[in-house]
Amino acid sequence: MAEINHFEYGWITPALSYALSVLGSFLGLVCAGRIRTATGSGQRFWWGLLAAWAIGGTAIWAMHFMAMLGFAVTGTRIRYDVPLTAASTVIAVTAVGIGLAIVGTGRLGAAKVLGGGLFTGIGVAAMHYTGMAAMRLNGDLNYDATRVGLSVVIAIVAATVALWLAMTVRRGLAIAGSALLMGVAVNGMHFTGMSALSVHLHGQRGEVTGAGVSTLLVPIVLAVIFVVVGLVYALLAAPTDDDRAAAAYLQARQVDAPAVEPQTAPDPVGLRARSTTLGRPGTPFPSRRDAPPPR
Repeated sequence: MAEINHFEYGWITPALSYALSVLGSFLGLVCAGRIRTATGSGQRFWWGLLAAWAIGGTAIWAMHFMAMLGFAVTGTRIRYDVPLTAASTVIAVTAVGIGLAIVGTGRLGAAKVLGGGLFTGIGVAAMHYTGMAAMRLNGDLNYDATRVGLSVVIAIVAATVALWLAMTVRRGLAIAGSALLMGVAVNGMHFTGMSALSVHLHGQRGEVTGAGVSTLLVPIVLAVIFVVVGLVYALLAAPTDDDRAAAAYLQARQVDAPAVEPQTAPDPVGLRARSTTLGRPGTPFPSRRDAPPPR
């Protein structure tokens, strides 16, 4: 059995993975809070998609591969199958998106939260073990069934709590605390699943094919940066509840305001009356003799 090191670079990789999970959870909770306040199905779909990308793509998937940067097996190199790695991304985002769709439509109840958490938790576990299956090394991967089952239970519980928080938490401080809690749960699930792994090396070293860690690091970091920047921009550009209230108030003022009749300028010294009189047929124009003498 080969020696496994989960923290080859010390505390850097677990600290970064936790930071990613907290950041993605925070942005995801903020986006999910907009789902139930959205005015139309298009807005609900948009905010649900952003929340799924934040939680599934950043808090779960990017956190997983950031933690995998510190994973090493003595006696073999580690490579990754790119199609399977991409498939794990789709699984994570889709699972979270469907879970949000379950709890984000209609009246929120315990059955919805439990059902969405069960589906999402299984999807998160599937993402984790799909990402593990994408590893290519000179050996065979074996898992302890008990710890695998425990990691799945942790994923289901974490997903259920995350969905419940996404639909109920609104305050900034509460969202930050919930994100910290979700970061602990996601990392706990990951390292519990990793502790179930054992590697048996092959007798002879074979050629290991696939993308290296450094090759995957650049696109992962760029994807995280673009996702985070896009989410922050979407949140800043979206109208808040105060903006909607102000717009509704101004619209109500315009509707309730009485119609103002156009006002005419006052007639100076009866010029309008004189012009009307002079314009009648048969009315003589004043002569110079009729004019008053100059003073």
